[in-house]
Amino acid sequence: MNAARVRWFRVGAACVGALMLIATTGVLGGEPVSQPKDRQVAQEVPLGLEDPAGYIPADNPQTAKKIELGRILFFDKRLSKTNTVACANCHMPGLAFTDGQAVSLGINRLQGGRSAPTAINRVYSKVQFWDGRAQTLEEQSTGPFINPVEHGFLDYDEMTTKMKKLSGYRQLFKEVFADDITEKNIGKAIASFQRTLISGNSPADRFDFGGDEQALSASAKRGLELFRGKARCTRCHSGFNFTDEKFHNLGIGWDTNTVDLGRYMVTKNPEDIGAFKTPTLREISRTAPYMHDGRFGTLEEVVSFYNQGGIQNPHQDNTIIPLELTETEQQDVVAFLRSLNGEGWQQVTAPIEFPK
Repeated sequence: MNAARVRWFRVGAACVGALMLIATTGVLGGEPVSQPKDRQVAQEVPLGLEDPAGYIPADNPQTAKKIELGRILFFDKRLSKTNTVACANCHMPGLAFTDGQAVSLGINRLQGGRSAPTAINRVYSKVQFWDGRAQTLEEQSTGPFINPVEHGFLDYDEMTTKMKKLSGYRQLFKEVFADDITEKNIGKAIASFQRTLISGNSPADRFDFGGDEQALSASAKRGLELFRGKARCTRCHSGFNFTDEKFHNLGIGWDTNTVDLGRYMVTKNPEDIGAFKTPTLREISRTAPYMHDGRFGTLEEVVSFYNQGGIQNPHQDNTIIPLELTETEQQDVVAFLRSLNGEGWQQVTAPIEFPK
């Protein structure tokens, strides 16, 4: 592996867990011990990814205790009004940090309106959510808490008041932030954890960057050429993270009477009607179903949809046109997409216990 790619944070689950076992012994029920000074940590960056250091905000550096606090918060169902929903309900480690549902379920099994996108490689994302309404990962991390369908709190005061009743959390926030439990600090901790969820060193990376000719099948190699050429995929799924970080109207929903206005609800720009953010294609075969409404259950369906030119509507992106791919060519594109499964996030597990 290129040494230049082995910078940034080395966050192994065992390493961080050991740090927090020391840091929180008093919090989780053992005898209090002296607290080591929190430190910035390093994680091996898999082949194919940019160094995430340039994407970390200056006011929220990655530290071991903060990342571990974020992991605990991410999995704690008490961060919902009914004690039934955690961030991990919609972003499950076993499903590449999605939930496998067309649209997600929140408190009282209320159904949301959009599919849960993967939390993987969010460190590289410029804005968050399908419609880009959150400018930072910190903002995205706390937004669902005050959504009446998701975590169900009336406001952040209600959430923090509930958390402050848990002395273990008060102690952890003092150790990490030298501050009380606040919405801002909760967002910083969860965002720090989410920034460790990365995926690279896929077969496609080993072929493209590592020069391993055996990493891809013959079908996937043909699919790569189609991806970059006739299939026009790189017009939106470009760069090392396979997304242009922009918003496009593919026509999803225009074949029904329930059109989601998407990005328009944020910008109020008519050009954004029905436009949604281009998702990363990394781990794509593990994150079905697809599209913001979860309408497609397979990659074959997705490729077929693009091949037909999406669904025409007055605001359709002009890059979406019929592709005239043959059945074999469509299969080759799918083979390449399946080669984008990588590594760097599989070590994450749920905490065994939570602060009391």
